[in-house]
Amino acid sequence: MGDIAAPAWDGLLLRHADASPFMQHAYLHALEASGSASPATGWLPQIITLEREGALAAACVLYVKDHSYGEYVFDWAWARAYQQHGLPYYPKAVVAVPFTPVPGARLLAMDAEARAALVQALVAWCKKQQLSSLHLLFAADDDLQACEAAGLMVRHTVQFHWTNSALPYADFDAFLSQMAQDKRKKIRQERRKVADAGVQFRWSQGADIGDADWDFFYRCYERTYLEHGNAPYLSRDFFARMQSTMAANWLLFVAERDGRPIASSLIALSSQAPAGTGAQQPKVAYGRYWGALERVDCLHFEACYYQPLAWCIAHGYQRFEGGAQGEHKMARALLPVKTSSAHWLAHPSFADAVARFLEREGEGIEDYLGDLQQRSPLRTDPAR
Repeated sequence: MGDIAAPAWDGLLLRHADASPFMQHAYLHALEASGSASPATGWLPQIITLEREGALAAACVLYVKDHSYGEYVFDWAWARAYQQHGLPYYPKAVVAVPFTPVPGARLLAMDAEARAALVQALVAWCKKQQLSSLHLLFAADDDLQACEAAGLMVRHTVQFHWTNSALPYADFDAFLSQMAQDKRKKIRQERRKVADAGVQFRWSQGADIGDADWDFFYRCYERTYLEHGNAPYLSRDFFARMQSTMAANWLLFVAERDGRPIASSLIALSSQAPAGTGAQQPKVAYGRYWGALERVDCLHFEACYYQPLAWCIAHGYQRFEGGAQGEHKMARALLPVKTSSAHWLAHPSFADAVARFLEREGEGIEDYLGDLQQRSPLRTDPAR
């Protein structure tokens, strides 16, 4: 990414209404330069660009991988099937933001023609490199349309997002008033448990997040991974680069008890397109990282949902994305949405088998979404 001009890359990104900060040049460059997503960790970055009359017309970052960790769209069964038939599944190509299941633009392009040409270039490059497959993860609708037109297969998953109402909500209590009585009662009980434990929260945004808070956050973040027997995906140097180059995109909540910090959650914030770029960017917050040094009942819910939602309401944010999976998020009014990816497999027989599998899986996803929508935590009679 260091060889690509940041203004040209970000200029393409901000043409998209579904641009996320995770596709900004500074973010992707920090992943690579910090060693978090690099050849040493199994993420070999390749930057694919198309030019039109000397100007950048389309671009994406593709990673050549020898594993499937850090993707959140699971293809382990596909890899095992290849292995059982004596075929190599790895290396494969992935167009995604490493370790980040946030939907959004993946194929940055001036227009639909350039986007279609970029898809064709990606497939041609993968064929030339004799890779088993190409995967575009958590892609935007424009990306998916270009991929489907090029013959790629589409796969769907489910995430849970909170959206502010059209009114919008005046405060957190107004938001709670729109929930079913049992869900409203449960949230108040959970928040009371944290408050009764003597826990208070403070938040900082952008440049106001100091060195000590970044250090404390990383202790919490690292602890969460180590407790599950894994090293953290992102290095301390990565977050130092975020502090230096993208401070405005971060919001930190710190939980304190008796004057001591005991937990934290780090929330990403969307970037706003400069005037004249033509893209209307919604104000979106993304729940990303969390950790605690002490255990307090319901602290995770308070730090990762209730504090961020209250902040979003107070600051006019229209959406809060809670990350991958997790039906428990529905009880906090994060409702199900369909997210999608696109896939190309070089082996014709496996491609046919996967296509049949995706058709069945897609029907199951639609049934699952229908079932979830029947279990909405919102009141069916908001006038009451």
